[in-house]
Amino acid sequence: MPDAQSQSMIRVWDPIVRIGHWVLVAAFATAFLTEGEPEWLHTAAGYAIAVTVTLRLIWGFVGPEHARFSGFVTGPAAVLGYLRGLLTGQATRHIGHSPAGGAMTVALLIMLAVTAVSGMGTLAVEEGRGPLAGIVTVATDHEGAVFHDDDAHEAGEVWEDIHEIAANLSLVLVFLHVGGVAIASYAHRENLVRAMVTGRKPVR
Repeated sequence: MPDAQSQSMIRVWDPIVRIGHWVLVAAFATAFLTEGEPEWLHTAAGYAIAVTVTLRLIWGFVGPEHARFSGFVTGPAAVLGYLRGLLTGQATRHIGHSPAGGAMTVALLIMLAVTAVSGMGTLAVEEGRGPLAGIVTVATDHEGAVFHDDDAHEAGEVWEDIHEIAANLSLVLVFLHVGGVAIASYAHRENLVRAMVTGRKPVR
């Protein structure tokens, strides 16, 4: 028979949400800190981000209640209302994502997707490798070796610029996310980081 403590908890985050969350944390940290060196590690981390984001986007439509976008994506008014509530100490507690948490989740998924795709675009243009190699063209000589004419070089720089900007914006969002989690944890008197590890939150 479950004890009183276990009865007071509810499962909120399923394994796909939790594992995906921590995979993104580890992969983004690895990709950002390596800055392309060694390339194999940076690339592997980028692929991990791409696969995890894709899976999370699909799960947002077919997953359980608290994983679905329909359960936590709200309008700007709800997000601003929740943030005002945090500042005044009157924010409503949510079992799943709060309106602000939901907005941050969507923003991070989009920006990480842009970062991953632009990284693959850079790899395709500069080295003729990766999933976009057959889509994003690269200049080659008569033996098939990659070389850079002016157009190819310019295209590579565009992809690199997009990749760098998206990565930096993702980092800004990460810091905002961490700060928001800390503030919400304090405001609602619960450990949101632990909840993303165990998948459980207090019922109250």
